[in-house]
Amino acid sequence: MVRTRMAGRLLAAAAAIAGLLVTAGCAHAGPAGVKPPTSAGGAVSPSAGPASTDPGTLEAQPAPQPEPGPTERAQAWAEVRLAQMSLAEKVQSLFVLHIPGTDASAFRAFAEQNRPGGMILMSDNIPSGTAALAGLTTAASPDPELPLLFAVDQEGGVVSRLDADTAPGADQLKHDSVSDTYTSFRSRAALLREAGIQINFGVVADVSADPGSFIYDRVLGIDPQAAAERVAQAVRGESGLVLSTLKHFPGHGAGVGDSHQLIPQTALSRANWRERYGRPFAAGIVAGAELVMLGHLEYSDVDAQPASLSPVWHRILRDDLNFHGVIISDDMLMLQHSGIDEYRNPSENAIRALAAGTTALLYVLPADPSTVGIDLGAMVADIVAAALTGRIDPAQVDDAARALLVMRRTPVEEKLP
Repeated sequence: MVRTRMAGRLLAAAAAIAGLLVTAGCAHAGPAGVKPPTSAGGAVSPSAGPASTDPGTLEAQPAPQPEPGPTERAQAWAEVRLAQMSLAEKVQSLFVLHIPGTDASAFRAFAEQNRPGGMILMSDNIPSGTAALAGLTTAASPDPELPLLFAVDQEGGVVSRLDADTAPGADQLKHDSVSDTYTSFRSRAALLREAGIQINFGVVADVSADPGSFIYDRVLGIDPQAAAERVAQAVRGESGLVLSTLKHFPGHGAGVGDSHQLIPQTALSRANWRERYGRPFAAGIVAGAELVMLGHLEYSDVDAQPASLSPVWHRILRDDLNFHGVIISDDMLMLQHSGIDEYRNPSENAIRALAAGTTALLYVLPADPSTVGIDLGAMVADIVAAALTGRIDPAQVDDAARALLVMRRTPVEEKLP
């Protein structure tokens, strides 16, 4: 679905460019080398002009076409860039990674070696002051034509990476008026934009009325309606400043436990999920959220696999909730840390997630990835092999890489005259 939508936009952009070329050609007096009739002195003859005003002899003029905007130009640019990339480079671009520290040169070297599509900033990446953080995000990208996407978990309140964000978080907003959520996330998004961060993993669309739940202080509403209203306002508040991410689809709260430590499970039916836990996600999608983060959550009545690996949940998100944006996983290391043997192989987890329909894979890596069993080069090679043998559709890799290329290129196009 993402691919079809993008193809339509690319065709629109191509038509717009063609229209501009035709219009430019009409500004000349005629084909190259043909001059308008002149008098003996070289002046344009008074008789010069249309050969006839008979409507039957006039050539039909194309309707003027609007100039392509930044997104359309980014789509056209991405299509050219995609054609130049190897399969391995496309796969590399689907990773959103983390390394500790605030050294821009280290970020740049890491990006040059691994070529990820983006980086997630954790607390250990935040220097003192917004200007210093903006300097880091600006200097870290090796390719100014295709800068890295920088993302952060800036929910406010309980989960805050930037101390400069003093706007209320969900722990307070769930008790305040709905309009306060818009104001808070508008302020938060403006700060992130100033810091050079494009994506906020900050809109928690989970629902929980249990104060004992680890997610309770982070949810924007304790019932589906309250959560849906505030989720929509959070997305609207961030609109135009940063890209909004809804998390953790299909929703914490139904199952007991923290997905950082295990795979929470619930036998809740699909119909009951849709009415309760699905409503805030649906509201956020309608409000314009650009990304949805899939959680490592098992709804056994829907699919025995965690949602992050489930083709069923990806289809529900795409087809039932009509989401056409980027699907990103929660930190894939969490699967390995669940203690379940089935999820100990990081390459297998990545292949299953991509095959299910995930666009981007998130890894919050330590300084030495091998200490958590990660070899990025080996993972890329394994994913490439899976694409070559049909476990992953190569066209799906193209679709995912294209979506991220457009997302990375659009800010560049917005700055061009």
